[in-house]
Amino acid sequence: MAIVDLLMPKMGESIMEATILKWHKKPGDSVKQDESLLDIATDKVDTEVPSIAAGTLEEILYQVNDVVPVGAVIARIKTDVAEPVREEQQTITPVKPHQEGVTTEKPDSPYVSPAPQSQETAYSSGTSSPDAGNSETNGNSNRFYSPLVLNIAGNEGIPPSELERIPGTGNEGRVTKKDILQYVSHRKEGNGSYAGSGAEETGTSFDQKSFAGSPLTSSANAGETAEYQVNGNVEIREMDRMRKLIAEHMVRSKQTSPHVTSFSEADVTNLVLWREKEKADFETREGTKLTLTPLFIEAVVKCIKKYPLINSSLQGDKIIIRKDINIGMATALPSGSLIVPVIKNADNFNRVGLARQVNALAGQARNNKLKPEDIQEGTFTITNVGVFGSLMGTPIINQPQVAILAVGAIKKRAVVIETEQGDSIGIRHMMYLSMSYDHRIIDGSLGASFLTAVAKELEGFTP
Repeated sequence: MAIVDLLMPKMGESIMEATILKWHKKPGDSVKQDESLLDIATDKVDTEVPSIAAGTLEEILYQVNDVVPVGAVIARIKTDVAEPVREEQQTITPVKPHQEGVTTEKPDSPYVSPAPQSQETAYSSGTSSPDAGNSETNGNSNRFYSPLVLNIAGNEGIPPSELERIPGTGNEGRVTKKDILQYVSHRKEGNGSYAGSGAEETGTSFDQKSFAGSPLTSSANAGETAEYQVNGNVEIREMDRMRKLIAEHMVRSKQTSPHVTSFSEADVTNLVLWREKEKADFETREGTKLTLTPLFIEAVVKCIKKYPLINSSLQGDKIIIRKDINIGMATALPSGSLIVPVIKNADNFNRVGLARQVNALAGQARNNKLKPEDIQEGTFTITNVGVFGSLMGTPIINQPQVAILAVGAIKKRAVVIETEQGDSIGIRHMMYLSMSYDHRIIDGSLGASFLTAVAKELEGFTP
């Protein structure tokens, strides 16, 4: 008999943990190889985890709603295969659920867990996390940091000495994701007596009481611990997991990027009439529906090539211009929530290819079939607020991108048509465009120029 460890799989470069949603088996049940054992959630995507071997489920190490670090052993399966003799074979000692600061590396083989450095493998003084980038602390520290916390610190330019001074609310005083995000926001506002590594040089110490008692921290904690008093005839609903993730993502975006929104309008009559004429034949010929979304994406891709800074992100004081054009498209789910699947390398697809990509990803989103990689690595996002009847919107940037375009409802209006023979009044299909952008690196001139270019591209649509 051999015992096989089932590890929490790694489903993306930036994903360091996942939440267990449901176990399909219980200890003692027989399992087949590749049979679904459990459902997990990472970011906004729910994913099935299959069994890596056939046998009997010997032990479950984490329960429903536990947050588990990538690479941790989540279950053990007893197989009929004779256990091979391997002197170096060791397993990860499972850690307590919801415990911050625990990380492991995914082994080369899914059947053998890597040897642990200690029972609580993470990051301590004199070592660095493989996923953390800028992750060293001073030599006198014994604090542990999760890879997620270290990544945020690296991206925000927080030096090790400053990270040491952030008060933690996690187990044994560890710094949680919420702690560091609150600190980053507080830091950018310039509040508190410790604003950076320079404070250490001048002898200034971090005022923990000042930070912990700040309005940001107090209001955040109040939302979690204080009971909200309501009067009258009301209904109180608990936010579901996805809504909590969306709320956190939106708040973080507004705290990170100074938003500016520019507006334009486009005469999309030629585009609308062509689609109405061609959509039936297109579906028969290509086997997929022709919506307006791929036509919008096509125009945006052309303009990104003219204005590449729109397709960038900001990391500390470094501007990262993305060479790949990966377009995210906000998609409404039956629950009312939104998710943003990404068309990778959208500039490599023709109109038919874009239509197929759009329809495939939208269908997978609505049927909860998206994979974690389907919502990662986006470089620019388009959201269609017009499908809900809105003329325009002021969208929130999808971090770490620097811009997001909203397309409004297409309405017939009487407008002035300018020609060489003179002006006239005509009925045209008009649409408002609005784009929010990160004013730290996108100035109004660039934002407006890009938006105007998209409008002209749509107006000049040719089959």
